[in-house]
Amino acid sequence: MPAAFFVVRATVSDPDKRQAFDAWYSREHLPDALKSFGAVKAWRYWSVTDPSMHHAMYQFTDQAALDRAITGKELDRLISDFNRDWPAVTRTREVLLLAEELVAR
Repeated sequence: MPAAFFVVRATVSDPDKRQAFDAWYSREHLPDALKSFGAVKAWRYWSVTDPSMHHAMYQFTDQAALDRAITGKELDRLISDFNRDWPAVTRTREVLLLAEELVAR
């Protein structure tokens, strides 16, 4: 079974709010989501191409584990918390399945 990934892209349009958003995501949201989802790993990125774009990626052992995480009440709670703290930040979500992985030697 291939690894599955849940990706959330957030647009933080106001440059003056990015530092606070970054701190909140790092201290509160990412650790909470990782634990609540039961994900294997989590990463965060800021886009260099578009500085308003923040990406969070959660890795799951397989699609079944990811499906359980994003259909449960924990996702609803995480979305509610996010909306409460960052109502002006829009998001999109995507589910990815690992098709191939190469490792340089």
